Amino acid sequence: MEFYKKQFFLLVFLFLIVSFLAPSCGKKGPPLAPIKEGNVLAAPENVAYTLEGNQVTLTWTHTIDPVNAKLAPEAFNVYMATKDLDGCEGCPFVFESVGVIPMPDMVYRRSLETGLLYYFRVQAIGKNEMKSGYSKTRYIDFGK
Repeated sequence: MEFYKKQFFLLVFLFLIVSFLAPSCGKKGPPLAPIKEGNVLAAPENVAYTLEGNQVTLTWTHTIDPVNAKLAPEAFNVYMATKDLDGCEGCPFVFESVGVIPMPDMVYRRSLETGLLYYFRVQAIGKNEMKSGYSKTRYIDFGK
C-alpha cells in the first residue's frame, strides 16, 4: 500500500510541475492595433431596388452614427450572389464583389438574366482598408 501512495504523490508532483511550466512559453502574441471608440464604419442601410425590364437599380443610404461609428466611408462595395432556379435545393451560394461605388454615389445598376435568383448586399469601405459590416441582403427573383 505504501508503494501506491508514493507513486500517487509522485504523479501528482509531476503533474503540478508540468502544468506550471507548460503554459509559459515566453513568447508574446502578435501586436494588435488599438481600438479607439468610434473608430468604425456604420453598415449601409435601406438597400432597395427597382426593376425596369431586365435592368436593376440598387440604392441605399448611409448615416454616420455620432456615438458609435464616427468615420465616413470613401466608397461602397456591392456584392452579388446568384442561384439557378433549377439548381439543387439548399446548395450554398457565394457572394462576389461586382462593383465599387465611390462616395457620394449610392446607386448601382446592372442587367439581370432570367431564370436566376439574385442576392445583393453592400459594405462601406474606409481609409486603410477599413470595412463596415454588411447591409441586409436584398433578394430578387428574376425567374420570369
